[in-house]
Amino acid sequence: MIHLYHYYEKRIGPFKSLTQLEDNEAEAILKKLRLENKTFAARRSQQYLEHRREIERKVKELFIQKGGKPITSTPHYFVYEPCPWLLEWFEDGKEIRIPLSFFNPTAISFTYGDSFPAMKVQDEKPYRGHVYTLAEIEGLITKFSLPQLWNADGKLGPERYIEVQVWDDNHLNKSIWEE
Repeated sequence: MIHLYHYYEKRIGPFKSLTQLEDNEAEAILKKLRLENKTFAARRSQQYLEHRREIERKVKELFIQKGGKPITSTPHYFVYEPCPWLLEWFEDGKEIRIPLSFFNPTAISFTYGDSFPAMKVQDEKPYRGHVYTLAEIEGLITKFSLPQLWNADGKLGPERYIEVQVWDDNHLNKSIWEE
């Protein structure tokens, strides 16, 4: 059975997203994280929020063009199958796993790799600049495998996992997920 994994900071809790907040509130949180300097988020650029919102808009637009039906305005981020490296992003990282079958396929999109490099890096890799449906990502996995298997240490490029954008809050209640 395939699972989607959500990684988060224990003291903050799961399913929190800066892009769900107003700019001033999100920037205040980023400033605090930078001052604490204990997590991956502390290293994010001053333009992070602007770039994140731009990428989310692009991913959502491409997903809708493929027939996707996002319910929420911003996604929750998951990974297709486990990527333990992501626990290092946090001071006290935790993970939640939810069976992929619990999600409505019309409300989940995928990028081969993190959406930042998937949308921003300009190279000859065929999966750059693309958003995938569930059926499409399964074909890509058959062709290229899971990045966490062939690039666990990141030495072969920025692809270290398949990012899943969940555009629906319906399946994020504690009754269905496992920590």
